[in-house]
Amino acid sequence: MAQPSFAELFAAQYQGLVRLAGLLGADDPEDIAQEAFARLHTRRLRDDGAALAYLRATVCNLTRNRLRHLRLVRLRRPEPPEPARSSEHDVLVAEEHRELLAAVDRLPRRQREALVLRYWLDLSEREIADAMGVSPGSVKTHASRALAALGKALKEEDA
Repeated sequence: MAQPSFAELFAAQYQGLVRLAGLLGADDPEDIAQEAFARLHTRRLRDDGAALAYLRATVCNLTRNRLRHLRLVRLRRPEPPEPARSSEHDVLVAEEHRELLAAVDRLPRRQREALVLRYWLDLSEREIADAMGVSPGSVKTHASRALAALGKALKEEDA
């Protein structure tokens, strides 16, 4: 008995391979069946009777690979972008920053140094004390007084 031609094999087996891929969980079963036939077309099998077994194995492997790929993609999904802010929001934030920086400029030198070293350079109290040439207790005092003065100055500007 003669083996079916490629076109006959496609006509007879395509729908069954699409169903197989769908049952295995593929979200694109038609593409997988077509890919299996494309691979068979470029391959020379030793036994012409092995074509159907080759197609089934290829559908299983392609489906498994695509599912694995999708799982990895979903695990590595990037965070969604932050919502776009309005121009008004940007102007308000910029104004608040200007107000804050102006209030910091009005602080006494030691208080300003303590805040800048702590909040802009993220130094520890010990590192700030070494940089300023004072004790860690003095750093705490300068920072506390600076924060109180900033809070008062910013409340006055809001009023």
